[in-house]
Amino acid sequence: MEKTNVAVIRVRAFLTVFLKEVKENLRDRRTLVSAFLTGPLLGPLILVMMLNLTLNREFDKAEKPLPVPVIGAERAPNLLAALKANGIDPKPPIANPELAVRRQDADVVLRISPDYATAWGKGEPVQVELIYDSSQRDANTAVERLSRLVESYAHEQGAMRLVARGLSPSTAWPVVAARRDQATAQARAALVFSILPYFFVLTVFMGGMYLAIDLTAGERERQSLEPLFANPVPRWKILAGKLAAICTFSAASLLISLCAFAVVGRFIPTEKLGMELDLGLRFGGQVLLLMLPLIVLLAALQSMVAAFAKSYREAQTYLSLLMFVPVLPSILLASMPIKSQGWMYAVPLLGQHLGIMQLLRGDGVEPSQLGLCLAGSLVAAAVAVLATARLYQSERLAISG
Repeated sequence: MEKTNVAVIRVRAFLTVFLKEVKENLRDRRTLVSAFLTGPLLGPLILVMMLNLTLNREFDKAEKPLPVPVIGAERAPNLLAALKANGIDPKPPIANPELAVRRQDADVVLRISPDYATAWGKGEPVQVELIYDSSQRDANTAVERLSRLVESYAHEQGAMRLVARGLSPSTAWPVVAARRDQATAQARAALVFSILPYFFVLTVFMGGMYLAIDLTAGERERQSLEPLFANPVPRWKILAGKLAAICTFSAASLLISLCAFAVVGRFIPTEKLGMELDLGLRFGGQVLLLMLPLIVLLAALQSMVAAFAKSYREAQTYLSLLMFVPVLPSILLASMPIKSQGWMYAVPLLGQHLGIMQLLRGDGVEPSQLGLCLAGSLVAAAVAVLATARLYQSERLAISG
């Protein structure tokens, strides 16, 4: 009976701290906006709008008539006719094509050599120039489209010349490279949406950041932490209640974000580019499972960092710097494309990134990979919680100023 009462008292102390912190921060507009609006709702909407604009622009340049200024069009009427038949809209020549592409007045300019007709009549190689600026990302699709059409025309004319001489067109191409692309529609979409793993981590971070600051540095600045520590309650119970409140806000933020992506993801025109994106219930549930230990880890790290600050503003500065940590796996994998190894799933943040990317590709996460991801993050979370609990034992934590 006595053991039961002790357990009830412990649970009651934990719930008291947890409910107190949740109720107080539900009145804080800054915490509510950060946890439930800015990251989880506004972020997906902005991301989807940007992707819609980008994908639609790429689709337009790949499918709709492409305006291309042509210098020397009269020298190659057959080439111009072939380009027109494939969606190229020749425009009048411009005086300074190099300056035009740098200023983005044109994506690409086609210049036909003055000796084109003479060389063509002699059966010699002829030259056409594609003038463009590779630093202009919007121009790449137009350049690739025009380049493929010119090369296709060149191969066709070369084959006709061989036939006219009684030779097989295959003589010019003794080796043919046949491409067998194994990428699925979902795998191609994963390349476009590779930012999602970092976005989910950032949503969790932002969801609990202001709460973590307020529950430690904020209370310390308001001098309400010292009376709380004066209660006959072990410090670890107080910390457990605060961490539970932070994790609740972070998890809620992630859930809202996953629901928002499930809704707005339907409006992304991935099918125009032969891609497939599934951000539905199954995807959201698996992401949530992968992120659960990371929610605890980030909550503990935020509380630990905030505990070193003596004021709300100082803690905000520290945590703003800590915010760059979640982007490290994304930068690493983007700058150094490496084949994923089993042990990588045990590394917090990196394991979540790899797991979410596999979900986006439609490959799924294997049980062994999931186990490593959860185990590695849980161990790191336990270490962070113990370190924060040790920090909470210090009497200096309650002293402000």
